[in-house]
Amino acid sequence: MDLLAVEGLAKSYGGVGAVRGVSFALAPGEVLALIGPNGAGKSTCFNMLNGQIRPDAGRIRLAGTDVTGMAPRRMAGLGVARSFQIAATFGSMTVRENVQAACLVHAGGMARPFGRADRRFRPEAERWLDHVGLLAQADRPAAELAYGDVKRLELAMALSGAPRLLLMDEPTAGMAPKERHGLMRATVDHARRNGIGLMFTEHDMDIVFTHADRVLVLSRGRLIAAGRPEAVREDPDVRATYLGGGLTFAAAPGRTEAVS
Repeated sequence: MDLLAVEGLAKSYGGVGAVRGVSFALAPGEVLALIGPNGAGKSTCFNMLNGQIRPDAGRIRLAGTDVTGMAPRRMAGLGVARSFQIAATFGSMTVRENVQAACLVHAGGMARPFGRADRRFRPEAERWLDHVGLLAQADRPAAELAYGDVKRLELAMALSGAPRLLLMDEPTAGMAPKERHGLMRATVDHARRNGIGLMFTEHDMDIVFTHADRVLVLSRGRLIAAGRPEAVREDPDVRATYLGGGLTFAAAPGRTEAVS
């Protein structure tokens, strides 16, 4: 059974179709990239998948359960985690405390607090910070982090809930190229080992073609291509609509391939 099945998803604003009849599926442990030019409908699609926006039409099924229009909190309870294009963390709290707070939410501790919150889930928080390379900064206020590190922190917070489905919106924005590949490699490896369905949007095509198992391409709200990265980057509609007639990208660490 597919982890995520999307059928005919649609959303319009003032008569303009932001997402129009999008259908796809995602298997456990699969890595799926959603790309397209600005305004293609990527964020709208993501916002419908985790309940931020209710679709006008279509169905979203998670492990066979219809979750269409379900509120984000209920989606999170079913194992859907989300990181945002503009990272959201608590700047006045330490890096560790941010992840501890996420652990408390996932465990229901915010509704039923007991004891000192800063003593709860400390080992778990540090394990996730180590996973994203932030353990050395655990005691720093989150407000002092560089933006790339804030994105790492947000990822640690999302992973702390052991999600079944992880939606990542521009996960490597603000990072140096080497850091981008390192973070994506660790995240992809974790998803595959644990059977987590991973879907992400990204403007860095090198990240997309290096780490995705499949790629979906949106243009003006419609899905114009879907398939393995090597097939999508050669698709004439993708080249004409999105990639401007050609594609080049720097080789990722350990990879020498280039396309022109």
